[in-house]
Amino acid sequence: MSPAGARFPDRTLAALIAVGIANHVLLSGARVAVSLDALARGASPALVGLLMALFALLPMLFAIHAGRLADRAGARRPVLWGTAGGIVAVLLPALWPGLPALFAASLLAGFAFMLFQVPAQRAVGDLGDPDDRTASYSWYALGFSVSGFAGPLIAGFAIDHLGFRAAFALLAVLPAFAFVALARGAIRLPAAHAHEDDVRTTGMFDLLRHPTLRRLLTLNALFALGWDLHTVFVPIYGTQIGLTAAEIGVVLAAFAAATFVVRLAVPWYGAAWAPMRVLRVALLSAGAVYLAFPFTASMPALIALSFVLGLGLGIGQPIVMSQLHEHAPPGRVGETVGLRMSLIQTMAVGVPLVFGALGTTVGVLPVFASVGVFLGLGGIAARRR
Repeated sequence: MSPAGARFPDRTLAALIAVGIANHVLLSGARVAVSLDALARGASPALVGLLMALFALLPMLFAIHAGRLADRAGARRPVLWGTAGGIVAVLLPALWPGLPALFAASLLAGFAFMLFQVPAQRAVGDLGDPDDRTASYSWYALGFSVSGFAGPLIAGFAIDHLGFRAAFALLAVLPAFAFVALARGAIRLPAAHAHEDDVRTTGMFDLLRHPTLRRLLTLNALFALGWDLHTVFVPIYGTQIGLTAAEIGVVLAAFAAATFVVRLAVPWYGAAWAPMRVLRVALLSAGAVYLAFPFTASMPALIALSFVLGLGLGIGQPIVMSQLHEHAPPGRVGETVGLRMSLIQTMAVGVPLVFGALGTTVGVLPVFASVGVFLGLGGIAARRR
């Protein structure tokens, strides 16, 4: 698509983006609220890492099944169920505060968002013309940049001024409106597509044997590593250097603002960018930021680093999703999207547990440095065809 040919999303895609924003405000705000609530109750970085890992545990196990469900049953029902599940998740610690409710909320919120996200991502690729697919995924990701900005801010300021219980309850408001719209059938989502292959015979390992899909999934896992570590360790590091909940929310929101900026350009200029070159530069820049993080103690510098990191990591998702939709076997796009989510959620389980334990024993500097090296090596490896 040329810059002049870029089009704004149609009504159905715009409505799906709005529902996605509502669900992601809940998820991104819940991550901040859960981690800060646990820290306020005396939790160690390892325990906070465990709570963050629980957001990804059930998606890791069931995302492929959700993708197959989207391929066979369409998007509407799982999107509706996922939205409802997220509302229940944040109401648990609002009604019954304490660590048990935080554990339950982490599990349910992650599962509910997976149940929404996998069919929604599949639906985005089906809406509109194939030539506009990269732009469609960029518009969708752009909405998540808005919610990634709003969620931490809402959670941080609500915690400081209203308390943790009110903050959790506030996160349920937008998804409640989305649930009503979905339940009334106001948004018409794509129907099911029959498989051309028998997935009971081929299964997910057949997808992993596809060299292009395997390459894309590997690079996407590195982007997930950088994203998850930022979400987990900014509250921990910010607390250690004396930032308030609102200030931590601002640092996280700077990351989201950068993803908005970079994704805003994709619908106009995405077709002119070589996908692998963009992914390589993004990983190298993200690695450099992580190497600089542990030497930064002022809030303005942390905001600047988070913004640069958001520019690098924010470009990855729309490009990877477009490429996955293009190269997935016919009738198995949802399963491929589910496999992608399962793999990155495996990272999301491992990253908080492993790096949370490292942060407790050796401090944050080795954590940031090791992830910076991983991302840099991934950028170097992406140069190979």
